[in-house]
Amino acid sequence: MFVLDQRLVQDTVPVGDFPLCRLLLSNDAQYPWFILVPRKPDITEIFQLSDTEQLQLWKETTALSSTLEQVFVADKMNVAALGNVVSQLHMHVIVRHKHDVAWPAPVWGKFPAVPYSAEHSGDVITRVKATFTDDLSFEELQS
Repeated sequence: MFVLDQRLVQDTVPVGDFPLCRLLLSNDAQYPWFILVPRKPDITEIFQLSDTEQLQLWKETTALSSTLEQVFVADKMNVAALGNVVSQLHMHVIVRHKHDVAWPAPVWGKFPAVPYSAEHSGDVITRVKATFTDDLSFEELQS
């Protein structure tokens, strides 16, 4: 059974589900930073997914990256699956701007997170959700 790592629960705002992945917003208002987590139990590496699931992960990552680049007029998109702190497989998709506080360095550990207000995270999520198409179906999380 899929269970989201407690660190991801603590550090993110849930957005919804794509066919494979749970979509989360990192609770750091310094960057539009989303995280995709395949809803598969006990997966820590991309190669542990089936070939079909790997293709779906890349489809969801690419569609999200493209959407975020357009919505937030990114200078660069950072996409990574590190897992050094949280071993559960998850894909970071981070919008970078030349004027962001960490540019051009990586965002990890550069500055303490600045949590979103409920209103601001809601606005970010609404902007992103409004751009999803039938090419990548999106389901609301069930309470």
